[in-house]
Amino acid sequence: MTRVFYRSLFVLLCLAIALSGVWASLALWYRLPFGEALRAVMAAGFMLLTLAVIFGLFRPRRLRALATFCLALAAVLTWWITLTPPANRNWAPDVARQVTGTVEGPILTLRDLRNFTWRSPEDFDARWENRSYDLDTLNSTDLFMSYWSGKTIAHMIVSFGFENGDHIAWSVEVRRQIGGGFSPIADLFKSNTLAIVAADERDVIGTRTNARGEDVQLYRINTSPEKARALLLQYVSAANQLAEQPRWYNSAFTNCTTVVFQMIQTIVDEVPLDWRVMANGYLPAYAYDAGVLDSRLSLTELIAQSHITPRAQETGITSNFSSVIRQGVPSPAF
Repeated sequence: MTRVFYRSLFVLLCLAIALSGVWASLALWYRLPFGEALRAVMAAGFMLLTLAVIFGLFRPRRLRALATFCLALAAVLTWWITLTPPANRNWAPDVARQVTGTVEGPILTLRDLRNFTWRSPEDFDARWENRSYDLDTLNSTDLFMSYWSGKTIAHMIVSFGFENGDHIAWSVEVRRQIGGGFSPIADLFKSNTLAIVAADERDVIGTRTNARGEDVQLYRINTSPEKARALLLQYVSAANQLAEQPRWYNSAFTNCTTVVFQMIQTIVDEVPLDWRVMANGYLPAYAYDAGVLDSRLSLTELIAQSHITPRAQETGITSNFSSVIRQGVPSPAF
């Protein structure tokens, strides 16, 4: 029994070294401020060291091999924690500004709300606005899921509606630099920072339905105005904090779904963790099981009635875009 235990421990040690070696090699490749050739040499060198250490564990001087690896890994970790998210870069136009907000009585005022007019992903008119909203008239919360890469992964947007027909759509995004892009692997290694965008629905939804042609689904959230207001103010607070202190985007742990999930946890007593939070394309099923969506219909029926891209493309980005895309979508039962 003791021999089995030590063998299992040895296997776990080898696995831990291998995984940490892969992580360190990728971190060096993606984040060292050198050219590709030197980054490749450094990353490959650390990977070769990792393999040598694993083979060294089968030899008499295994402790020396393990100590060498620990020192090398400590050096990489020390460098890693010095990487801080930048506040100023040559940002892409759609994430050039970070929204901030203030609340005076029932009035929420947002500065640098985005209201772009998109003709294509590359052709647009940039416009940033200041807008005010009466929180006492907040009467709806909606979930948009924009599927851009199959059914497993989607981009999540939460929109808050008011009695006068106004909507604020909130989107957690990668703050790319001009010429940069989104990479699920690279963005695990401090390649981009986080942006929280507040926008007109004709902008942040319209660019996905009409300019990009993504499959956008709309779900009406079954919640009270009090909880909706608390969540909206969480968005404002998070945006203000982000304006003061930038954060790294992480495609696994700090993304459009996990950030909102963390907000919801602060205002709801119990939000169980679920694999569908990571594979967020299945988030509507998770929300349905949690009682957040209208349970008068089956999930299959809700999904069937949720697709808004055909209707948005048929109508175009008009002044009544928000009301058009909600036609035929079941209203919440609350």
